[in-house]
Amino acid sequence: MATVIIPTPLRKFTNNTARLQVKAGTIKDTVQELTLNFPDLKKHLLDEGGNIRSFVNIFVGNDDIRNLQQDQTAVKEDTVISIVPAIAGGSGSVFTKEELARYNRHIIIPEFGMESQEKLKAAKVLVIGSGGLGSPVLLYLAAAGVGTLGIVDFDVVDDSNLQRQVIFGVEEIGKPKVEAARRRLQSLNPHIHLNIYNTHLNSQNALDILRDYDVIADGTDNFPTRYLVNDASVLLGKTNVYASIFQFEGQVSVFNYRDKNGQAGPNYRDLYPTPPPPGLVPSCAEGGVLGVLPGIIGSLQALEVIKVITGVGETLSGRFFIFDALNFESRTFTIKAREDNPINGRNPTITELIDYEQFCGMRAVEASPIKEITARELYNWQVLGEKFQLVDVREPHEFDIVNIGGELIPLATIAAQSERIDRDRKVVVHCKVGGRSAKAIRELEEKFGFTNLYNLKGGILSYIDEVQPELTRY
Repeated sequence: MATVIIPTPLRKFTNNTARLQVKAGTIKDTVQELTLNFPDLKKHLLDEGGNIRSFVNIFVGNDDIRNLQQDQTAVKEDTVISIVPAIAGGSGSVFTKEELARYNRHIIIPEFGMESQEKLKAAKVLVIGSGGLGSPVLLYLAAAGVGTLGIVDFDVVDDSNLQRQVIFGVEEIGKPKVEAARRRLQSLNPHIHLNIYNTHLNSQNALDILRDYDVIADGTDNFPTRYLVNDASVLLGKTNVYASIFQFEGQVSVFNYRDKNGQAGPNYRDLYPTPPPPGLVPSCAEGGVLGVLPGIIGSLQALEVIKVITGVGETLSGRFFIFDALNFESRTFTIKAREDNPINGRNPTITELIDYEQFCGMRAVEASPIKEITARELYNWQVLGEKFQLVDVREPHEFDIVNIGGELIPLATIAAQSERIDRDRKVVVHCKVGGRSAKAIRELEEKFGFTNLYNLKGGILSYIDEVQPELTRY
């Protein structure tokens, strides 16, 4: 028996039955059987001449019968037939035949249907960050038919991104991420509109960029931007779908979501009122991330965006989901709004966007810049026989992958091993990309009064790119 999917508007004529079984044959036979069993369907499916009405689309699998043999199209035992009539109301969106075929698997879900698909087409979603999390979020939202997608990112594609940022290919290395992402998404779904913002999101531009979107998907990788996105979303009344990843663990939640009664749910500041001290929590660039993890967490983030838009199912508003990939364990915690939340608590103290780098304790570090040396300058020192000490503050497993002859003193042990660092000659400190080495220098200068330390700008990766490309890049 073949299966016929009855659309929501016509189910009142089939005793609210969403799926019917019919004998195999042709589409014409199928329609005749349906109208015999449910006579009230006839005037909605057939005109006075007994032909299928022009405003009724019938799909066999994903294919419109108008592109096959019309009502003589064969129906097999395992065929899925979808009836998709034109409907009024809702968002007013009009789907082309190509779109109806593309989104057929959504439309035939009884709990989803045409109404939810129209909501997706009418929706505007801003995805902040097109990296590990942004890649799956953008790919699945574009494929799902979200009508307008905005992409914010100021980075360029690097070959180290390709381990997890699946929206990019090797041909995009060195190109702006937003432009590369737009090309990929346009090839995936030409029926959607894409806006790109090749800029750093900050307190000066955030409100203007976020203002025109319905839902914000936060895929950033640093605390100042997380608090910025949260506060901008709250001030503008936008739902913020949050996700975060590190090594083997991921987090997902939905912030500032308004329920049917108009009550706003908890936001990021209810979960984390203040950020950790600078340097305490390493970034993915420093601590690493399992390549498949952002695919898992980003897909869950895209799922929550779709649920927020369509109203289908229960969102993670008021709940905080954690996934441990190493042990394949997940936990969901309840979170609630706090009265002392400074952005929307009982007595709000934040009424406009603030300096988030200063709030996260980073501006003080930047106020007194440390000395830097480029990879080329370091190479010249080596060639000319300059007297200096080279210190590597990465972890032992990184050192085993590749090193440039430095003395290994991991960042966590730098204070305890400060006596190993020379005070009578120049000392170059390096890590993978320059962040940890800068922290090491800051700690040594503040605690022990060193004045002869230089940070290798861009870390060992920069040295490999500019001096020794034959070395292993990780």
